[in-house]
Amino acid sequence: MIRLSRITALALLAIIVFTTLSPIQMRPHLVDANGERGLAYVLLGLALAIGFPNRLYQTLIFVVVTAGVLELLQIIDPGRHARLLDAVVKASAGVIGIGLGQLIVKAVDQREKRAGGEAGPKRNLAE
Repeated sequence: MIRLSRITALALLAIIVFTTLSPIQMRPHLVDANGERGLAYVLLGLALAIGFPNRLYQTLIFVVVTAGVLELLQIIDPGRHARLLDAVVKASAGVIGIGLGQLIVKAVDQREKRAGGEAGPKRNLAE
């Protein structure tokens, strides 16, 4: 599950970079712009949290910095605009995704603990 989450996070990051930096007409339009931003970063945060369960602070920093840097890079394209509100929406959604991922990881760990008993083998989350 960890390996799949890491691959998913990498794929989501590639999609986010492409859609953020490509011309506006190349960007997919599924729902309103804030909905798309929010969903993309929630999924990225979720995948990172499950893929790197013991690296909470690093994933938080990565999502927030990624949102800010990608928003700033939109200044390069004359057809795009960099707005603080967009960066805040993206970073907040990523943090929410990380929070959800941490809850899922803890729930799975508690379930495994109950199923295996207290004397059961410890799971290595870093795999």
